[in-house]
Parts: sequence; structure tokens; C-alpha cells
Amino acid sequence: MASTVYLMRHGRTALNAAGVLRGRIDEPLDSAGRAEAARLGSLFAAVHLLRVVSSPLKRSYATACAVAEPHGLAVAVDPGLIDRDYGPWAGQRQEALAARYGAVDAAPADEVEPRAAFERRVATALERVAREADAGSVAVVAHDAVNRALICTMGGRRGADKDLPQPTGCWNRFVFADGRAACEVVGALPGDGTLP
Repeated sequence: MASTVYLMRHGRTALNAAGVLRGRIDEPLDSAGRAEAARLGSLFAAVHLLRVVSSPLKRSYATACAVAEPHGLAVAVDPGLIDRDYGPWAGQRQEALAARYGAVDAAPADEVEPRAAFERRVATALERVAREADAGSVAVVAHDAVNRALICTMGGRRGADKDLPQPTGCWNRFVFADGRAACEVVGALPGDGTLP
């Protein structure tokens, strides 16, 4: 039996609009982000969801609430899904960090959460959610960096994660079966004709 995880990216915030690293900055959705969350909620109202799980940050939690509300579900929070820790670089442009170290992943571990540790953390969280789905469907609301890491490491989509579309308010579909995960849909948006 297969489990389906709909991995979503939260709606837009002012920091998204500014194009800076968000990381652990706990900023709420802006008006565009609230509209994106509402569109995800409308699209997934017709999908039988057993659970809705969110990163603990406000932007993800508010989006998850919009998805959970039509189902009468409470949102479960999983700390393993929190955004990558960019330390002192949160709120700054990624280009500034890359200019200093050559790349985000080259930054020292006391400044940016190391890629390998970050990928292990988010993969463990998604595997746990998929196991708990027990052949049903679950929605997970997380972040750009989280989603890209999961699509590359678990979803069978190889290549640079920067090339994967993950606009705010998008969704991806993972199917877990026979101990394997496959990402069947990447970066879909409500209204683009892609169905859950």
C-alpha cells in the first residue's frame, strides 16, 4: 500500500518578496501569502487528508491551517521540518553569503546549518510523516530549502536543487511505497491545471 505526501511551500512573506534568506526568522504571511494559502486550502479541500503537518514557523503554520480547515483537522507541528538555519545571514541576500564563502554550503557550521545535517534532519521528518500516513494522504507545509532538499535526496529528482521550481504557495506530490519514495509532481500551483 502506498502513502501520499503532498509537500507544500508556505505562502509569501515580506522577506520572500524582498528576496533575502529567511531561515528561522519567524515572519507571518503577507496579504499575497494569505491568498496563496487560501488557494491551497481550496484546491486540497477535495482531497481526503488524514493529517496536516507543518514546520513550527508562522508562515508554514498559517498556510497549513488554511489547508486543514476544510477537513476539520488540527495542524500537527514537526520541528524537523523547520527551515535551514542561516544564522547571522538570515535576512540578507544569498549573494552576500556566496560572495564571502563562494557558496551557501561552504559557510562554516557555526554560521550556516551544514547541508548534510540539514538533509538528514528533513528526510527523517518526512519519512516519519510518511510512515504515520499508513497508506493514506497527508499534507506537509514547509519551506523552499526544505522542499528542494527533499525532492533531490528522497524524491528521485537529481540535479541542482536551485533548478527545481518552488514558488510560494506551490505543492509537490510524493508517493511512498515498498520502502521507496518518488516525487511525481514538482512545483505545481493551484489553478495551473495540475490535479492532486
